[in-house]
Amino acid sequence: MISEGSCDTEDWNEQAEQRSCLICGDRATGLHYGIISCEGCKGFFKRSICNKRIYRCSRDKNCEMSRKQRNRCQYCRLLKCLQMGMNRKAIREDGMPGGRNKSIGPVQISDEEIERIMSGQEFKDDANIPEHTWGNNGDSDHSSPGNGVSDGNQPSPVSTLSSNRSVELNGYTAALREQYIGNAMAQHYQFLPHLFGYAAQPRSLYPQSHTLISQLVAAEELAPLGTPMLIEDGYRVTQVELFALLCRLADELLFRQISWIKKLPFFCELSIEDYTRLLSATWQELILLACLTVYSAQVLGDLANVTDKYTPSDDELQSFSEDGMEVMEKLIYLFRKFHQLKVCNEEYACMKAINFLNQDIRDLTNVTQLEQLNKRYWYVCQDYTEYKYPHQPKRFPEIMMCLPEIRCIAGKLVNIPLEQLPLLFKAVLHSCKSSLNNYRTSSSPCVTKGTAPAN
Repeated sequence: MISEGSCDTEDWNEQAEQRSCLICGDRATGLHYGIISCEGCKGFFKRSICNKRIYRCSRDKNCEMSRKQRNRCQYCRLLKCLQMGMNRKAIREDGMPGGRNKSIGPVQISDEEIERIMSGQEFKDDANIPEHTWGNNGDSDHSSPGNGVSDGNQPSPVSTLSSNRSVELNGYTAALREQYIGNAMAQHYQFLPHLFGYAAQPRSLYPQSHTLISQLVAAEELAPLGTPMLIEDGYRVTQVELFALLCRLADELLFRQISWIKKLPFFCELSIEDYTRLLSATWQELILLACLTVYSAQVLGDLANVTDKYTPSDDELQSFSEDGMEVMEKLIYLFRKFHQLKVCNEEYACMKAINFLNQDIRDLTNVTQLEQLNKRYWYVCQDYTEYKYPHQPKRFPEIMMCLPEIRCIAGKLVNIPLEQLPLLFKAVLHSCKSSLNNYRTSSSPCVTKGTAPAN
């Protein structure tokens, strides 16, 4: 809840001035179609989708996006909007202001679907319309001064996960405040004004954030995994033995997730039926997130030592699928990404809650309450990240962008044949362990900044 005395208009505008658009870096005005963006990029995305525009890039499709240079290449601007998570399904079909199918956070679509949109195939399939090509000067906005040219290029960011719902919060006006006034969770929304603020200097943590994060961390079981993973020197692990170990680890991790749910500070705010549906839909993602963060030392240590003692047969190597290769590349990327980020327990607890509170899951009985809970911990995580890492202004969106990748990998893992899982984990852990050892010996980063593997 934002009470009448929680912030005045001047303070609100001052906070808003500190937020940057994730597309071009201009001053952001809120969450538009799923991501933090400025009015210019919001309007550009809406016009591009509503008018079914098709653009062309005269360079190599990775033009730099900045406030001054964003109008130089509409193709790369729309491409970045899609890659950063803007959801075209949140745009009203009548073109009027206000979004539809609202939720929180970025969404992801596959590279194939992005290509269909960029090429116009998606529009032709939907409406059987003739194709029109728009040049780079076909759509410009004037929400910010300056149209200078920059010769710099930057790689495209990691793509994000597909969803049916997004959010557009237009400036957080009185309508948004009214939405939470009188709500049972009102005390947790007094820090909403800070949604825009990426503070460049140290500041204090909002008291509500401290309380909520402490409660989340207290619900976690952070003790090392108890499943035995010690193997005698010289022992050769078979495929069946490694698969059985992976199943025991999954069982222990799943049991910890069930115990975690019962300790959640909001446990009484949702029905058992909803918790059952949420866990059924997200347990693979929760386990993967745990392995990438709080249990990564054991996974890259004890479990990697076991997989080192497993030698796959020629038949196993020959039959390893393309889907397995794709998942392997994505897992290696994420392991290295999380090693680079060094996500702390508090961030992990928030990421886990946000991922678990997925209002896109079917047959939920209380979607509105779930969405409010999701927003609560989204804001809490942002507040904590900005407080603890004041000199990493992009850290919060960066860790949030990992969640769609985790969801994507978890969805693809279910299609991998069970007999290929031992080889998959051996390859992933061997690569990540080697990178980690190189990092320790050379004292240089184990991963360079770049893009994720292609979908």
